[in-house]
Amino acid sequence: MPDVQSSDPRAGRARRTGTGRAAARRIAAGVLAGAALLAFAPTASAAGLPPGPGDPAAAGARHGDSAALDRALDALVTDAGVSAALGEVRDHGRAVWRGASGRADLDTGAAARPDGRFRIGSVTKTFVSTVVLQLVAEGRVKLDEPVERYLPGAVRGGEGITVRQLLNHTSGLHDYLADPSVYFHDEADLDSWLTTGRWTTYRPQQLLDIANRYAPDFPPGRQWSYSNTNYVVIGMMIEKITGRTWNQEVERRIIRPLGLDRTTMPAGSTTIPGRYAHGYLKRASGERVDVSELNPSVAYAAGAGISTTDDLARFNAALLGGRLLRPAQLKEMMTTVPVDEDGRYGYGLGLTRQTLPCGEFWGHDGGIAGYATFLLGDAAGRHQVALSVNPYQGGDPDRAAAALDAALVKTACGPDTPVPPAPKAPAAPGARAQALTAAPGLR
Repeated sequence: MPDVQSSDPRAGRARRTGTGRAAARRIAAGVLAGAALLAFAPTASAAGLPPGPGDPAAAGARHGDSAALDRALDALVTDAGVSAALGEVRDHGRAVWRGASGRADLDTGAAARPDGRFRIGSVTKTFVSTVVLQLVAEGRVKLDEPVERYLPGAVRGGEGITVRQLLNHTSGLHDYLADPSVYFHDEADLDSWLTTGRWTTYRPQQLLDIANRYAPDFPPGRQWSYSNTNYVVIGMMIEKITGRTWNQEVERRIIRPLGLDRTTMPAGSTTIPGRYAHGYLKRASGERVDVSELNPSVAYAAGAGISTTDDLARFNAALLGGRLLRPAQLKEMMTTVPVDEDGRYGYGLGLTRQTLPCGEFWGHDGGIAGYATFLLGDAAGRHQVALSVNPYQGGDPDRAAAALDAALVKTACGPDTPVPPAPKAPAAPGARAQALTAAPGLR
């Protein structure tokens, strides 16, 4: 592949540049402070944390102090301003800690539950990419073939964009969510989204047509820039090849075989089944809006999923433990392109790599209105962490990012693990304002 550089040219968003952890913290601060998002941004504790000794899988032996992990969740409520926080740590196939903090419903005061469902946003992409790599193993897809072969005439410049470039966000396709007609970017857009856009049913071709209005952000393979359009194309490709929707393929290939009974991939249903933590937006006026219900067709294969911390942790364990993919395809999935300058954060095929004090972890983050999700696991599939938070109140971005740092490091590496201080850096335009005003934006 040619030299790949990290880039985020879309207006109004924090660029994914700068020292890895500092940049990641600035973006995540906005997320935890009320950003209601569909796209993915690097985890707060991700790229720039200095590596340390130890095996992530050994961390399970250090999780006896569940009270310390409970306090880390509580800090997400008190310091990061989330309305609810849920978490689970699994080690060698068993849950060693589950926790919940905050309120599942701010109107009734009902407490958050560890087994509550939530929208997972772009963690959906890992499920979808797994299906594609299974199709690769079956000889039905080739990663380095142009998408034009599978979807003739559908993608602008599709003859020069490979399936691999779609999966790892080096295609250059413009993100359809950057278009204000689709999603909200400021308070004025939010008014329209709450009354109409929130309930709109989108066909994937509509989303792709919106992206096709824009010139590519860069030539295919030359840079990295996160674009949800890539996974709209992937979802359409799965349907073209299999004759079934991406949702149906995820269901029959992953959800049912693994017994992920609380995971769903809705097409247009606006509700979250069962018990769940409500998601909220806070208007500039201070008004609280419950956005738990929305039409997920705007996210399609890029982020429509619903799950629990337990189901996500078990999925991550099965994936990295080799139960879903053959070794050759798992190796492809874990082949990354750099996202940050120091190379400690990388993006593979629907899977991210990041460095924590106890080693490398693999997974994905996700956000959608009212919800942010973090899924991590060691490369051997022995140790997993799943966290879900509901951004709401906003507050100081440094405290918010520090609380997320601590929660991720202590659940992944053990409650006694020191959290290295983040380098000081100016806040990215938009991220700090988002944090202080709780005005949602798009990451």
